[in-house]
Amino acid sequence: MRKSNAVKRIATFIVFSVLTSSVVAQQASDSNGEYKLLTDTLHSEVLNENRTITVQLPKSYGSAPDKKYPVIYRLDGKGNIPLITAVLERLQDANAAPEVIIVALENTDRLRDLYPTINQEPQGPVGIGGGAPKFLSFIENELIPFVDKKYRTHNFKVIAGASAAGVFVLYALQTNPELFQAHLAYSAAVWWNYGATASSTKAFMSNTKNLDNYLYMNIGEESGFMRERYDDLQNFISSNTPSGLTFISEKFDAVSHGLTSAAGIFNAYHNLFLPLRMPIQAYTGDTRSISDYYNRLSKQYGEQTPPPEWVVRELGYSFVNNRNLDEAIKLFKYGITLYPEKPDAYNGLAYGYEQSGKYEESLEQVNKALALSGEGYDGYEVYLARKERLLKLLARSR
Repeated sequence: MRKSNAVKRIATFIVFSVLTSSVVAQQASDSNGEYKLLTDTLHSEVLNENRTITVQLPKSYGSAPDKKYPVIYRLDGKGNIPLITAVLERLQDANAAPEVIIVALENTDRLRDLYPTINQEPQGPVGIGGGAPKFLSFIENELIPFVDKKYRTHNFKVIAGASAAGVFVLYALQTNPELFQAHLAYSAAVWWNYGATASSTKAFMSNTKNLDNYLYMNIGEESGFMRERYDDLQNFISSNTPSGLTFISEKFDAVSHGLTSAAGIFNAYHNLFLPLRMPIQAYTGDTRSISDYYNRLSKQYGEQTPPPEWVVRELGYSFVNNRNLDEAIKLFKYGITLYPEKPDAYNGLAYGYEQSGKYEESLEQVNKALALSGEGYDGYEVYLARKERLLKLLARSR
């Protein structure tokens, strides 16, 4: 899936606008205690060294002691936290992302840890790399259990990284696809060692029929064999996407290698997290698609979130606007089965019937809305006005 150039420019503009506003606000909120930054050091038996992580806890962490949070594991250190936070704040303001715990891993020997193979290609540093298997073992068997024990996490995890760290993200996906539920690889250096990771990723995609996961990839202005190997990998995944995998790929031809994280981060998270307001495109015509959507959202957010009554009703309104009244009425009725105590649900069905010219049926539903509300209830005057209008319409038809 590729975004248009216009969408890319908009997304890039949003990110840099965020950096000039929300990052400043985020840093200020740190000093006020709204976010909590913690530094932890743990000794790794796998790596035989101490590793430092920076953990940012969300604003509600202290005031919601029973709440659990998804976790973003960001490779290459705490310098990435402000950008992630700024973008997610904008999405959260729009009810389009959950609050998260961010865990940033500091490097010791970056190229050793992040590349799964030792490079033998003369274009790069020969004899370097090959430590990714140990590093992934450290993350899976030591770091994640450490974070899960110390902080209130749930089992939706994201791993993100750029360049060499993007290669590690792809390696993690193919090695243990269930460890993380989302993988963000910014300008992954898939040229490494004659494209070894590109080849192994293609083989993994070929042999995988079902993959309930999310993969975001992008690339900047790179050319030559780096671009050739990336394009080959991107094209292959696009043509061989396993069932269940959401694959997003973007190309930023005017963006340098070091800025691809900034250019892509908005779309990476905007396409990952499901908004509380279900998009009409997610509705298949079967009301089960609504419950399926909110089940997936619940897994991301870490708390059971049923379809809000107003969302189902607004879906119905959208079909009324398109003059698909039968579909609208089906949705309004579905909303009532979910929320039989909500006056607005009955008023929605009354609206659908009124637009269909079924005034008797509409009056029956608006009377139910009135019975469940009463004077002073927000919406009561709307229901009453509909009832009066329906009575006049019925009187004219007799």
